[in-house]
Formats: sequence, C-alpha cells, structure tokens
Amino acid sequence: MTATAVSGLIDAISYLGLGHVFTANMTGNVVIIGFAAGGAPGFSVLGSLVSLAAFLVGAALAGRLESAMRHHPSPRRLRVTLVLEIVLLATATAVAFGSDHAFYVLIALIALAMGLRNGTVRKLSVPDVTTTVLTLTLTGLASDSALAGGTNPRAARRLASVLAMLAGALGGALLVRHTGLGWPLLAGTCGAVAAALAVPPSSSSG
Repeated sequence: MTATAVSGLIDAISYLGLGHVFTANMTGNVVIIGFAAGGAPGFSVLGSLVSLAAFLVGAALAGRLESAMRHHPSPRRLRVTLVLEIVLLATATAVAFGSDHAFYVLIALIALAMGLRNGTVRKLSVPDVTTTVLTLTLTGLASDSALAGGTNPRAARRLASVLAMLAGALGGALLVRHTGLGWPLLAGTCGAVAAALAVPPSSSSG
C-alpha cells in the first residue's frame, strides 16, 4: 500500500506543481489532451504528451526487465524495479531542488518511474493491488459488495488501496502548496525506499 500512497503523492506533485499533468494516472493525461484540444484553458498538451511518452518507455523497459529476469523470484523482480524507481525519483528530487523551471525534465523522470512500476505490477498480477488507478478497485468494491448480492472478496485490501491513495494525494497537496516541489519529491523517494524494504525475501516466493 506504500507504493499506492506514493502514487497519490506523485500525482499531486505533477498536477498541482507541473502544470495540470498526471505522471502516474495516464487516463487523466488522455482526458487532459482532449480538454486542451477542445480549447479548455489551463492544460498542457506538451506536458501530457511528454508524460505519456515517458510512461510508455518505462512500461516497455519493465517488459524487457521481466523477460530478462523471468527465472528470478517475483519479489526480486519487484525489488529491482523499485530500486530503479528510487533512482529516478531521487534524480527528480535533485532537479527540483536545483531548478525552478525544469518542468519537462521532472515530468519525464517521474512518468518513467511510474511506467516502470506499473509495467512490473501488471506482470506480477496481484489481485486488487493497483498502484496508480482505482477505477477497477472501486468498481469491484461496489459490485461485489453485500448490497449488490456479493460476498465482499478482498474488501479490506480494496478499501486500503483507496485510503492509501487518498492519504498520499492529501499529503502531496499540502507539501506542494507549502514547500514547492523538492520536499514532496523527497517524500515520494523515501516512500519508494519503504516499499522496497517491505518486499519479502526472494526465497519466500517463486
């Protein structure tokens, strides 16, 4: 759930601090491009395109990494991806502290990190563990509920994902508003470190 909270933090940073662009939620970027194409003010087509491109590169790299490490245990593959994410977020943090105008560099670095993570999580296929988009999680929470005649499978996990994303977005919004971009990016980097440390030993899973 730490990685999900980091995603909420990251999207708060990018949307509130980098010109209404998403770097974790690519659905949002596609919609934003549509808004901008329709003449709605305040949205960056270029920023969204940079984010989409970097995210896709990250996801493609995750696929290559999966192929190269397919004989290794899942925890090890996830840990390697999180280490790469930490490096990218740490680089973005340094850039943010060093410059007030490197928006596109920050967008590219962060979206690349999120693409890597999403590509890896998708390959691992853990039920109801989503780190960037909650639409399917919320759909499952409602459609499988007792009210809908279901048995509430994994309801606690689904709800925890929603709350983690909300907490990350709230913390990110507060940090961006009061400190700028450097400190929330540092917090995101630390969150990625915590997520990597929480990955179980490779010997526990194949």
